[in-house]
Amino acid sequence: MRKLYFLLPGTSRSFNCGGLFAELNTFKLAQQICEAEVVTYRQREENHPFIDDLLQQADLRRCIFIVSWGFDVPKQLKKLSRCHVVYHAHSAGYGFSVSPQVPILAVSRNTMGYWGLRSQYSLIYWLPNQLPAEVTNRHINRDIDVLVQARKSSEYVTNQLIPELKKRFNVVVVDSFVDDLMGLFNQTKVYLYDSAEYWVQYGLTEGFGLPPMEALACGCQVFSSVNHALADYLDPGENCHKIAGYATGYDVQRIATVLENWQPNSLPENFFAPYRSEQLVPRLEHILTELNQFFDYRQQYSSDIPSLTRQRRIYLFYKRIQTKLKKLKQ
Repeated sequence: MRKLYFLLPGTSRSFNCGGLFAELNTFKLAQQICEAEVVTYRQREENHPFIDDLLQQADLRRCIFIVSWGFDVPKQLKKLSRCHVVYHAHSAGYGFSVSPQVPILAVSRNTMGYWGLRSQYSLIYWLPNQLPAEVTNRHINRDIDVLVQARKSSEYVTNQLIPELKKRFNVVVVDSFVDDLMGLFNQTKVYLYDSAEYWVQYGLTEGFGLPPMEALACGCQVFSSVNHALADYLDPGENCHKIAGYATGYDVQRIATVLENWQPNSLPENFFAPYRSEQLVPRLEHILTELNQFFDYRQQYSSDIPSLTRQRRIYLFYKRIQTKLKKLKQ
């Protein structure tokens, strides 16, 4: 198989976020299948090659570049136009297009559906983010009634719901990076997550929504929005509760009921199985096999399927009108 280069702006603490950790997890999965390496493009790092240096190599046909960093992707696709490139798509809605010569790995079915419409002549695969084995219920004492992460939380949760909950319960609001978030989840009874308002502001989508899944796996009862990719796995009334349900008082009532009758969330392990490495590695290996076959073909043949450009959409619209008019005349 071709060597994989995962392009990241950097791996230092200043780049810490869910997207970075998810990409590094995928990188580690890929290392179990073929040769893979992280490449940085914003800052030079001692342990990783820098993209400009790497592109000086004579023959890059035997490698595949994996790009993923949202707003940077169009520039990267242009820079790597002569290389084999795969777009690892997390959030959707950035507005750019991907040519048929660039396959797409979608981390959620929501994102896959977005690209299935926007780039219908590209190869598209579903490769969800990994849920590491250590993300599990440790069966320890839970002294936090309600946990909230300030980032991505709606104004409703911050300004209305939390003040009311604090009157009755031990509420912890995290507003900075946490080294052991899984440890915190294992100390928590109820986890709140409401990201719909956050993503609307940016015109983007929740790419995967790993925190609610991690909280579920750690045994928390989860109150969450179900926007975008969260709907891939959250099922209100079955494995979670829909937050922002009509009124603040009703949310408080429902959360209080859960806390007063609290039991750990006991979803079966097969619920999380598609996101564990045991299933992800074989899935990724199959995808990489197909991608290598595709790039072998692409080196010899060009695409002959017309893209759905604005001009083609106009053409199809008028063609449909003409067909209707002909039928009316018959």
